[in-house]
Amino acid sequence: MTTVRRGAAAFAAAALLCTGTASVASAAPSPSPTPAPVIPSGLYGTKDPTYDGVWRQSLAFIAQRTNGVQPAEKSVTWLLRQQCDSGAFPSYRPDPAKPCDPATMLDTNATAVAVQALTGVKRESADPERLAKAAEAGAGWLKGVQNKDGGWGYNPGSPSDANSTSIVIGALAALGEKPGEVKSADGKTPYDALLGFAAPCTAKDGAGAFAYQPDKSGKLLANADATAAATLAGLGKGLTARGVKPAQTPTCTDLPEPTIARAALNGASYLAGALAKTGHLNTPPMPGATDPSELPDFGNTADAVVALAASGATKEAAGALAWLQKNSAAWAKENGPAAYAQLIFASNAMGVDPRAFGSADLLKQLGATGPAPQSTPSAAAVASDKDEESADSGSFDLWWIIGIGMVVGVGIGFLLSGRKK
Repeated sequence: MTTVRRGAAAFAAAALLCTGTASVASAAPSPSPTPAPVIPSGLYGTKDPTYDGVWRQSLAFIAQRTNGVQPAEKSVTWLLRQQCDSGAFPSYRPDPAKPCDPATMLDTNATAVAVQALTGVKRESADPERLAKAAEAGAGWLKGVQNKDGGWGYNPGSPSDANSTSIVIGALAALGEKPGEVKSADGKTPYDALLGFAAPCTAKDGAGAFAYQPDKSGKLLANADATAAATLAGLGKGLTARGVKPAQTPTCTDLPEPTIARAALNGASYLAGALAKTGHLNTPPMPGATDPSELPDFGNTADAVVALAASGATKEAAGALAWLQKNSAAWAKENGPAAYAQLIFASNAMGVDPRAFGSADLLKQLGATGPAPQSTPSAAAVASDKDEESADSGSFDLWWIIGIGMVVGVGIGFLLSGRKK
C-alpha cells in the first residue's frame, strides 16, 4: 500500500529508463559514476526523491501528526510548493518555481496522500488557511479525474486499480467528504470500482482477496498490497485507523448482492489466512536475483496489521506485529521515512506506543530523517489525546461491527459512505 507500491513504481520506471539507454551505455567505454541525488532542504529522507518525494514526505507528516508531532515549517512549505496550479501533485518537482506543464507526470497517489498530510498539519502551521485551500484543491482535482467506473488509476486517465482508488477514498474522507456520494460521469462510486477488484469467497485461489487490477483475461489475482488498501477503504477507514472492539475473527461470506462492507471483511479474512502461514507476508525475489526464494515483505505485513486491526481482527494481527518489532529495524533504516511511517501506523492500530516499538523509538527515528520537528509532545500527552479520541469514536466502532453482523445475518448489504477518523 505504501513503501512497496511506490518502490515498485520506481523500479518499473528505472527499468524502462535502463532499457531505453542500454545501447548508449554499452557504447561508452568509461561511464561516469552516477552523481549523488540532491536532497532539497525540508525534504525527509536521503534517497533520490524522483519517484517518491511527495509520497514519503506526506506519510511522514501523517505518522507524526497522528502522534502529536508537528513537522518543521520548512518541511510543510516544501510539500506545499510541490503542488501544481491545478491542485494536483506530481511524484516530485525538482524545480517548484517552474510551472507544471503537459509534460509534468501527475500522480493520483501522491495527490491523495498529500491532501491527507496537509489536512493533518494545517492546524499548527503558520498559514492554516492556505493549507486548507491546497487540500481542497487537491481533492477537487482528484474528483475531476475520476474514471467512469468510479475509481482512479496511478496517473490520470490510466485504468483504475484498487490501491489508487483506496488512497483517494482516504483523502476524500479526511476532508469530510462521503466517498460513496462521489460519482463518476457514469454514476459510479469509488466503492463500485473496488467491488470490481474483489474476488469471491468461492475463488479457488485468493478467496476474498482484492486484485490490483484484473489481468488481461479478466481474472482477479490475489494481491496482499491491494487487499490491505481496499480492506481499509471498504471499512471506511484510512492509514491512521485504530483497532476496534470487541475483537472478531474475520470470515469470508458471499452475499447475494455484494457490498463493499462485506467485501472488506472478506479481504481481512484473506489477510488473516496469509499471515497465519508464516507470521508475515512474503514477496517474490526481484528480477535477476540469484536466490529464487521468497523474501519477507515488511511493508505489506505492516499494512496488513493495520487492515486487520481496523476490522477487529487484532488477535490475528498480533503475531505479525511482534514479528515486525523483532525484525524490521534494518528494513526501516534502509527504506527511510515511508517505512518508519508504515510501522508507526501498525503500532498505532494495535494500541502500541511507537516510542517503544520493541527496542525502537519509531517517532525519533522518523524525525531524524528530516528537519527537526517544530513540536514534540510527551508520550503522556499523546496518550491522553488518544484516550479522548477513543472515547469519541468507540460507539462508531461498536455499531459498525453490529451492523456488519446484521448484514451477514439477513443476507442484505449496505454501502458505507463515511469513515471513522
